[in-house]
Amino acid sequence: MVQISAKTLTLEAFLQLPETKPASEYIDGQIIQKPMPGGEHSTIQGELVTTINAITKPQKIARALLELRCTFGRRSIVPDVTVFVWQRIPRDADGAVANVFLLAPDWTIEILSPDQRQTKVTRNILHCLKHGTQVGWLIDPKEQSILVYTPPNHVALFDEPGDTLPVPEFAAELQLTVGTVFGWLLE
Repeated sequence: MVQISAKTLTLEAFLQLPETKPASEYIDGQIIQKPMPGGEHSTIQGELVTTINAITKPQKIARALLELRCTFGRRSIVPDVTVFVWQRIPRDADGAVANVFLLAPDWTIEILSPDQRQTKVTRNILHCLKHGTQVGWLIDPKEQSILVYTPPNHVALFDEPGDTLPVPEFAAELQLTVGTVFGWLLE
């Protein structure tokens, strides 16, 4: 993770900068570049988006998106997976999904990379919850555990393979266990 001092850089100025790969985030006046995802991270991320969309997208309930920049509450962050309730997805005049999302997701999911600090990621999840996010997940592939955050500041640890993971109400049909999530790494 690369951190760049931004003493005089405003959020508005940050948003005018070219995108980086991996993405950079603007947090508390600092530009912080996310670490490059590895195999565990990418596998879980891809499977989650596919699985969530298979349940929520056909009925136009919600949509899961990869690495989407969300700007709200004086921060600009790029969660690994964001899920937005269908009616809250920003749209262009022609009805297409907009490029700019100036709101918190309904569900935010972060997957811890080996070079990433858990505290920084947790702060982003708590920031989302403060701004209306219903549920936040922090997935730790090395520990094979998932921390689930719900407002106002409740956190629960799920680390047994049979543990069913809490999801937002709009995704109630989605039944995922800890074993299923980490089982994707064995496929």
